Amino acid sequence: MPRKKRRGRPPGSKNNIKLTGSVAAMDVAQLSNHIAGLRTALAAKIDEQRAYFECQLAGLSGYTNGGRASVSSGARVGRPRAGKRTKAKPKYQSKKNASVKWSGRGMTPVWMREEMKGTKLKRDDFLIK
Repeated sequence: MPRKKRRGRPPGSKNNIKLTGSVAAMDVAQLSNHIAGLRTALAAKIDEQRAYFECQLAGLSGYTNGGRASVSSGARVGRPRAGKRTKAKPKYQSKKNASVKWSGRGMTPVWMREEMKGTKLKRDDFLIK
């Protein structure tokens, strides 16, 4: 069975940087000025990104100290609200014992399986009306 041909560059190959015609035609002084301009543009971009990420980090600082500080945007992101949920109301009730009820969540309870076994009763027959 022939091997599949690998896609992309072969292992060990390097990107050969080729100078464009305009950069290759520059003399040393022009090239030095061009590099200085690129460095200032790069420094400005780095400062811009640093300011952005520091702002994002300041917005997240409310989560690092136990959630005591409020987030300036007003909405809590990432953490679910604290507290308990209300208990699910029962949907099903036993035919034999009216005090036995089930909310319909999770596995089918044993009492319901036993009452359905050997009869034509279905889950819908146990619904509380």
